Amino acid sequence: MSVDPCTTPSAGRLLPDGNDWPRAPGAVVLRLETTASRLGAHDGAWWPRSRDLAAELPALITAVAESVGPIQRVGLDAAAWDEVPGRMTVDDRVVHIDWFPVGDDTVILTRGDHDHFLLLVVPPDADPAAAQAAMAAAVLAGASDSARQIFVKTGITSAA
Repeated sequence: MSVDPCTTPSAGRLLPDGNDWPRAPGAVVLRLETTASRLGAHDGAWWPRSRDLAAELPALITAVAESVGPIQRVGLDAAAWDEVPGRMTVDDRVVHIDWFPVGDDTVILTRGDHDHFLLLVVPPDADPAAAQAAMAAAVLAGASDSARQIFVKTGITSAA
C-alpha cells in the first residue's frame, strides 16, 4: 500500500486544486485540517474508491495516523458500506469499528479516549469536480454545514 504524497495529510500537501487528483491504487484521497482551534463541523474529508470497507479503511487509518497519531476506534454508518467488521488490524494495531444506522455521511476516527476527528465521506461515484468542492467545503475553518448540506451545495447525491 502506498500513500500518495499529494494526499498525505500534512501541512502544505493537501489535494491540488484541479480535477486531476491522484487516483493511483493504494493512494488515499483525503483532506485533513488539524489546526489547534478545531473550528468547524468537520475535521476533514475522505473520498474512498469503493464501498468495500476492508479495502478502503486501512489506507485511511494509516494516512491519518501519520499526521495525528494512532487511531483506536472508527465510528461509521454500516448501511453505507458493503460489510462492516467489528475490528480490523491496521499497521499491527487493532482498530475497533462501531457502526450505527445514522445515515450521516461521516466517519469518526478516535485517537485516545476523547479525541475525535469527524470526516465527511464523499460517495465513491461522485463527480471529481463535485468531490473536490465538497472536500474543500468540509475543511473550511468555522464552517457549520452538515454533510448533507455540503452535498446539496455541491450537487452530490448522498450515499446514505
